[in-house]
Amino acid sequence: MKEYFTYNERLGIELPIIDLEWDDLSHEVQEAILLYWENIRGAIPDRIVLLEKTINRKQEQLNDEGDFQISCQLNSEIAELASIINDLWLWFRLNQNISEKMHQ
Repeated sequence: MKEYFTYNERLGIELPIIDLEWDDLSHEVQEAILLYWENIRGAIPDRIVLLEKTINRKQEQLNDEGDFQISCQLNSEIAELASIINDLWLWFRLNQNISEKMHQ
């Protein structure tokens, strides 16, 4: 499946990169891609939970932080983690129709 997916460092998951038209792929390849994606997609909520825990830890640090520079850095890190969570949810929801195709 490496030719149809690439690891996204920022999101921490593999994302589809299909250069061909879907209908140009064989039925077997389509099924394999859908199954592979469904496994990745199924792990997205767990990935989000881990990121939320990291945000919570950073927010606790921020509550006790007196140094302005460090507070700014923590805020920036929290914002980036929140952005990653948002992107993960978009991938999870956007590709829900792909998962529905699997069950048809």
